[in-house]
Amino acid sequence: MRERWADYLISAVRYNAAETHIEEVRVHDDLGDTVGPPLMIKRTTVVERLEGGYTFVTIVKSSDGSWRKGARVRVVTVRGTKFIRTDADRTAEDNLGNLPRF
Repeated sequence: MRERWADYLISAVRYNAAETHIEEVRVHDDLGDTVGPPLMIKRTTVVERLEGGYTFVTIVKSSDGSWRKGARVRVVTVRGTKFIRTDADRTAEDNLGNLPRF
């Protein structure tokens, strides 16, 4: 049994046409020893939950089918707009690394 990585795990993203804002993410509950089934949630919900104290990390599926922990997700505010990012860069766009697109 492994220690939980976060409250929620993000495995894929859907960006807007300009690739600057995430519209939805594929998220899973972190059940400790397993990853819960995927749900699609809006970017605004991710921001609300992060600001409410919940934690998110990205996950990537390995070639053997197991999940690997990625980076912690945070909210970064740039010129009054909130973005979700895996780094603290103040670029005015969402960035969750190289997660698969859906």
